[in-house]
Amino acid sequence: MDRTRRSKNQELPLLPLRGMLVFPHMLIHLDVGREKSIRAVEEAMNRPDRLLMAAAQKDFKIDDPAPDDIYRIGCLVEVKQLMKLPGGTVRVLVEGLVRGRISEFAAVEPVLRVVAEEISQPERKTPEIEALTRTLVQQFESYARMSKRVPLETIASITGIDEPGRLADTIAGQMGLKLEDKQAVLEAFPIELRLETLLEIIGREVEILELERKINVRVRKQMEKTQREYYLREQMKAISKELGDRDDRQAEVDEFREKVKNLNLPKEVEEKANREIDRLEKMPPAVAEAVVVRNYIEWLLALPWTQETEDRIDIKESQRILDEDHYGLEKVKERILEYLAIRKLAQTMRGPILCLVGPPGVGKTSLAKSIARALGRKFVRISLGGVRDEAEIRGHRRTYVGAMPGRIIQGMRSAGSKNPVFLMDEIDKLAADYRGDPAAALLEVLDPEQNNTFSDHYIEVPYDLSHVLFITTANNQYNIPRPLLDRMELISIPGYTEEEKVEIATRHIMPKVLQEHGLKPENLEISENAIRTVIREYTREAGVRNLQRELATICRKAAREIVEGHEGTLRVNTQNLQSYLGIPRYRFGAAEKRDEIGVAMGLAVTDFGGDVMPVEVTVMKGKGNLLLTGKLGEVMRESAQAGFSYIRSRAAELGIPEDFHERYDLHVHIPEGSTPKEGPSAGIAMTLAIISALARRPVRGDVAMTGEITLRGRVLPIGGVKEKVLGAHRAGINTVILPADNKKDLEEVPAPVRRKMNIILVDHMDQVIEAALPEFALGEEQGEHSEPLPVERVALEHPATPQVQQ
Repeated sequence: MDRTRRSKNQELPLLPLRGMLVFPHMLIHLDVGREKSIRAVEEAMNRPDRLLMAAAQKDFKIDDPAPDDIYRIGCLVEVKQLMKLPGGTVRVLVEGLVRGRISEFAAVEPVLRVVAEEISQPERKTPEIEALTRTLVQQFESYARMSKRVPLETIASITGIDEPGRLADTIAGQMGLKLEDKQAVLEAFPIELRLETLLEIIGREVEILELERKINVRVRKQMEKTQREYYLREQMKAISKELGDRDDRQAEVDEFREKVKNLNLPKEVEEKANREIDRLEKMPPAVAEAVVVRNYIEWLLALPWTQETEDRIDIKESQRILDEDHYGLEKVKERILEYLAIRKLAQTMRGPILCLVGPPGVGKTSLAKSIARALGRKFVRISLGGVRDEAEIRGHRRTYVGAMPGRIIQGMRSAGSKNPVFLMDEIDKLAADYRGDPAAALLEVLDPEQNNTFSDHYIEVPYDLSHVLFITTANNQYNIPRPLLDRMELISIPGYTEEEKVEIATRHIMPKVLQEHGLKPENLEISENAIRTVIREYTREAGVRNLQRELATICRKAAREIVEGHEGTLRVNTQNLQSYLGIPRYRFGAAEKRDEIGVAMGLAVTDFGGDVMPVEVTVMKGKGNLLLTGKLGEVMRESAQAGFSYIRSRAAELGIPEDFHERYDLHVHIPEGSTPKEGPSAGIAMTLAIISALARRPVRGDVAMTGEITLRGRVLPIGGVKEKVLGAHRAGINTVILPADNKKDLEEVPAPVRRKMNIILVDHMDQVIEAALPEFALGEEQGEHSEPLPVERVALEHPATPQVQQ
């Protein structure tokens, strides 16, 4: 529009502004809702020039302002756009053109109409104006930095304005000033006065901001943490009250009551929760006890009192899942499927407590996860290794600072259901000290007759654990406290045979390690014979953990070759296996070596499964002393004494001089001297080694034996038959001598191992001698070898380097 044709005095509709005003060159949206104002806007839209006089009200609360309620200085604006909103409101976009003075009011009804006079001021530039302009820009920048309410884009746009008058109007429009200050700037004539007025206002605002900053710094330094929290809390309450919101404490209490109402809690728990909520409502917010009560209520309401997952009662599907996750372990799988079958017939069956006992790496923990997956239940695991405080199980009472529930209740909360599969790992590693015995606290958890009312010291109300399927794991059942073991169903996982390890490596370990190392089956192939070689010559364990590590080593080296540019499939076989894993660590068939004098191969059960245990005996000139070394326990020492007495009583029949105990000392040693050894099962091995050393007859190197000996030479039964036979099989032993009373235990030995092993059942020491000393005949004179020789002389006749049978 051509503003030069506009007359200096003209009659225009008036738009009263409430709480704001418009400066020249300002483009702003206005929401118009009063009827007179809407008519004024519509009348302006009908004018060719779309002009409108905009002036501020002195009191923004007045809905129908009279002429005396409106400032005389305003701004002539041009209506750029009009848009009608729902509810009868009109939104207009106006642009401020020039200052205007109201000469007189031409009409009051139906629309305010005034005679407006333009106040035009030419832009001038004098040294004084230039100085005022620069000072104004600097002051405004200081104000913007301190207030942090002015956008950076606005500061940049301000510096690009050359006209001093327009600069002052723009700055005044951007600042959050009171209406009176803005009106003072609007009414300031000439330009020098306007700049000075605005400088004075900005200076005053900067001083107020600086004072606020100093006050905040001083208050922040003086205020302690509790005072600051109280101050902020009071501010929040005041803000909440002004906004009409509910009080925070009351809102929290109402929320707790709503949860109690919706959770369908047991009656006792609901009453307890309501009592604590009432206590919380009556407490002042600043009281420390309020935090304790609030935490207790949150724990009480977060526990799954009634939430329960539905069991997947599908025997075939559960068996498929168990077979998919684990190879072998038929006894464990059979027990789980039996439990599912009973659940289908008897819905109220209590959860059993299973204890998986076996050496590391046989899959006890992963088996528990598979059971949860097969049942469709949540899975929770806690580790009991090193736990020595009863409060870890039962929790702390709320009288203590930082009290929390025990691990059982914490696990139930994380599960979110009252019937999860709950795994307690390493239960044989529990300890006890002055703070109580955690094993005793577990009695209530694992007793099916008591755990439906388990009491946690923190929760203080009984919690039902009877729906939980508890699974515990241990490496050694003898370290589990007897009362605790009595409440659990023991399932032994002794270890894997070579065939089972090959299947596990092929089906489970190889896909897992390939994925972990970013490889695909077409990148790396490991032959079955290579896997067998890894099992035989690079690992010696009951489980498959070290096997997985060795296969991961192959994958790492293969990944490097692929990154370095190898194309095609890498194939690992027995010929190139050493280039990936280095020289073998073990010699397969280590027991199949040259027969030795004074060395008998015993069998033992350790935390890592069954293993061979060589017993060495040397003969020295002396006075008949029996020296026992190798960190042997009391029972094992007594077994050696019993065997020694048996030999003395039958020296003539064994072809040994009857006075050997007066002329020679015997030293019995079991290697790995730092490892404690205990039990009577090495009795026949120690006795045979002594007979071999005294009679100078070699013991068969491919025979291992276990059994307790009596003073009359009887061989008594022992435990751990399955583990010991598997340990002998891993060491390459062909023949195992067992007590005849242990024949029933051979059913637990896997059939493939039984077929490969020669099991000799004996009930007397004579049978042991006949099987393990092939050149020895009872009751016959031993000729030139009747006098025992020291081991040093024997070693000259039998070189230390044995011949290895391939």
